Amino acid sequence: AYERRFPTCPLIPMFVASDTVNEYKSEDGAIHVIERRCKLDIDAPRLLKKIAGVDYVYFVQKNSLNRRERTLHIEAYNETFSNRVIINEHCSYTVHPDNEDWTCFEQSASLDIKSFFGFESTVEKIAMKQYTSNIKKGKEIIEYYLKQLEEEGITFVPRWTPPVACKSESSTSHPRRPVSPAINIPECATKEGLSNKEILNTSSSPLEPTAGTPDDKLDADYIKRYLGDLTPMQESCLIRLRQWLQETHKGKIPKDEHILRFLRARDFNIDKAREILCQSLTWRKQHQVDYILDTWNPPQVLQDYYAGGWHHHDKDGRPLYVLRLGQMDTKGLVRALGEEALLRYVLSINEEGLRRCEENTKVFGRPISSWTCLVDLEGLNMRHLWRPGVKALLRIIEVVEANYPETLGRLLILRAPRVFPVLWTLVSPFIDDNTRKKFLIYAGNDYQGPGGLLDYIDKEIIPDFLGGECMCEVPEGGLVPKSLYRTAEELENEDIKLWTETIYQSASVFKGAPHEVLIQIVDASSVITWDFDVCKGDIVFNIFHSKRAPQPPKKDSLGAHSITSPGGNNVQLIDKVWQLGRDYSMVESPLICKEGESVQGSHVTRWPGFYILQWKFHSMPACATTNLPRVDDVLASLQVSSHKCKVMYYTEVIGSEDFRGSMTSLESSHSGFSQLSAATTSSSQSHSSSMISR
Repeated sequence: AYERRFPTCPLIPMFVASDTVNEYKSEDGAIHVIERRCKLDIDAPRLLKKIAGVDYVYFVQKNSLNRRERTLHIEAYNETFSNRVIINEHCSYTVHPDNEDWTCFEQSASLDIKSFFGFESTVEKIAMKQYTSNIKKGKEIIEYYLKQLEEEGITFVPRWTPPVACKSESSTSHPRRPVSPAINIPECATKEGLSNKEILNTSSSPLEPTAGTPDDKLDADYIKRYLGDLTPMQESCLIRLRQWLQETHKGKIPKDEHILRFLRARDFNIDKAREILCQSLTWRKQHQVDYILDTWNPPQVLQDYYAGGWHHHDKDGRPLYVLRLGQMDTKGLVRALGEEALLRYVLSINEEGLRRCEENTKVFGRPISSWTCLVDLEGLNMRHLWRPGVKALLRIIEVVEANYPETLGRLLILRAPRVFPVLWTLVSPFIDDNTRKKFLIYAGNDYQGPGGLLDYIDKEIIPDFLGGECMCEVPEGGLVPKSLYRTAEELENEDIKLWTETIYQSASVFKGAPHEVLIQIVDASSVITWDFDVCKGDIVFNIFHSKRAPQPPKKDSLGAHSITSPGGNNVQLIDKVWQLGRDYSMVESPLICKEGESVQGSHVTRWPGFYILQWKFHSMPACATTNLPRVDDVLASLQVSSHKCKVMYYTEVIGSEDFRGSMTSLESSHSGFSQLSAATTSSSQSHSSSMISR
């Protein structure tokens, strides 16, 4: 069935053609390896294709069928732009070792973008979108060809046997693999994110919960009142993820409604939902987002010129947010405030949205977990396509998508002008497919006709500027006076000021000058916890122990490096004459951390004394085959100025009796860093994997 995809597959429109490059068959017929060159028409903006100078992308795919072992391994890598982008994919079909009725399917891929004409982030989004789409269609395609085979009368393929009539190898080498037919994966199981083991244990009724005790059930009235309709499997996923958070997460546990949003965003796949939820919780803690409504007051410029505000609710009871984007001077706001203040204001809007959802849930007596956004584009023109403004918009979309999933119930875009398709082409690759399905776009006065605003909003609350009778208190926007514009230096200092408002500290790390933090432990079995983000460069994180205190901290003036470091310090504690193993010892294995990563962990102390946390510059390893540097390495090094790294960290010491987190130390949590860091990187890496069993 899989081989029928070639040389081309009508179910995969982007798969245009393929040619066989190499083919090998063993004499006994057990091994068949075939290598193909595949031609793909990637769904990318025309502008990007024009800049790249290509219409098609070529991949090399190698399929290795082993009839003796009953496995099919598929490897693929990109041939086009291989010096700029590295894509590797691996899939395998295998027989489950414990039960012949199951065929296991595993798929994984890695993406490493070194450089791509300044469009690295866009390429990453496009690649992830294509990969996700292919995963979703994989089951559909294989079932299509299985059905095609059945219609041709092929329902059974005899197992391979050696050509000589001697004792069957299969009976000696594989005693646990009797012949039996394949069975289908329950469709709802894959949709609701069952893990490999859960699918294997699923009976003929896939909606039965796998977490098996009555104590694990939620109250039916509570679900109906606050969460909405949940299948038993979805309820089980919610309970298990909440229990895991209670057992492992240090701090405030999010509400069920919030956990449910992340589960829905990943189709109730617990592992994927847990990953993005943990990253979001860390991000909220880093930037004190939980307190933003109580502690942050928007600048007067925003209150006067940001043309957006809350306005009653729609027919479904969702809070309604009105944004007059066409009347807003995005360039003026960015020049007057900078990205950070604009982003923080959008975060406060989202936090207010969550609060209003809770209030409307109480008022209407049914669960309301999302809001409706009405965007009026009257007045949108080329001024809104100013590059820094678009960059700020994309960054805001990225942060909101990552931390407020499933909060947008519906987006009504009204009076879209002719310039709108240009903006949409730039923005759409950054918007999740599920979110995009909630968009309704009206040109001109179409919103006044059938299927328009009246289908979603009561006539009494349609804003006056849209022809309604309700006075809308949303600011009208207008041009921000240039007298309010600020210099780049002022905006940069303001951005740093925002950073220092958090409980985290910034530090600079140089080649030969690590940053070190001293922690004195009085009681053994205390727990040192840390949480840091690598904002720039790659570092090595170490933990050392010494029985004697180091000399008073020696601050590096940075004069030797001729670099000033606003908002970051550099402290060295370990004396040059100290010897490792004599004066101090290493208590954890070194951990290499890449630019953009967020690391959380803990260490249970065995002895009292002085512990030193060290962030050290990580040098790129030399090329193994030659002493000459690669071009890509040179280009990457140019983007990391003067061998400087930057980290933002927070540490805390907890008594063992108070510690509820993981005791796995450096292995505890390693995740991607939020774009709020404002860090730029020359290499974007993404990893996706899925595992399904049949």
